[in-house]
Amino acid sequence: MSESIVQVQQIDHVTFVVKDVEASRRFYVGVLGMREVARPAFSFGGAWFQAGATLVHLIEEHDKSGPAGFPVEVLERSTRNHHIAFTVADAREAARLLKAAGYPLLDDAKLRPDGAVQVFVVDPDHHVIELCSGP
Repeated sequence: MSESIVQVQQIDHVTFVVKDVEASRRFYVGVLGMREVARPAFSFGGAWFQAGATLVHLIEEHDKSGPAGFPVEVLERSTRNHHIAFTVADAREAARLLKAAGYPLLDDAKLRPDGAVQVFVVDPDHHVIELCSGP
């Protein structure tokens, strides 16, 4: 195997285009417990959130952005399709809390073959979010 040209270190941020920044803020802060952080003064709306070492950037849909939400070319949201995963202390407990709060799960907590537990929920724009905890 040849040496790589570039060696990435970690994920810096992920970006989602959203229709309603306030609805997304309630989800990412109020449901997933992320902390909102300062965002540069871009010429378009949005918000930034801290998720451990990773930032989540939201861009409010506008005439020069892509469309908000789940990719239109994908006809069915699935746990085996586009998604981002965040580590939580206990994915089974996260699933229980989400259901108790009225958030429908795309897929309930389940055991992965490696012993980790994962649960899938969607944000207000139908981006698929996985919450997982180690074996």
